[in-house]
Amino acid sequence: MAFGISRKQLNDWKKQAQTGQIAFITHYWLDDRFPECSTVTKVACADLDKLITWGERHGLKAEWIHQRDHYPHFDLLGERQRQILVKEGLEEQLNRLL
Repeated sequence: MAFGISRKQLNDWKKQAQTGQIAFITHYWLDDRFPECSTVTKVACADLDKLITWGERHGLKAEWIHQRDHYPHFDLLGERQRQILVKEGLEEQLNRLL
C-alpha cells in the first residue's frame, strides 16, 4: 500500500519515466514481507537498456526490474535505498518522509 505522495508527484514521475529519463519517487509503503521498511523508492525508465545500465552502476541486477504498468522500475528499500538516494543527490526524497 502506497501513501505520502500527491497525484502531481506521481504524474511527474510517470512523465519523466515515459520520456526516457531515470525517474525517482519515494513514498510510504507497508508490506508484511518487509516489516522493517516504511518507505520505498521506485526508480523507473521506459528505456529499459538505460534503466539496466543505471542499475548496474548501483549494483542492481536486471532481473530485479519490475515490468508492469508500462513503468519498468527498481524498488529500493532499506539501507540500499538510502545509499543510492545519497549518491544521486536525492536524499531529500527520503528525509521528507522521516
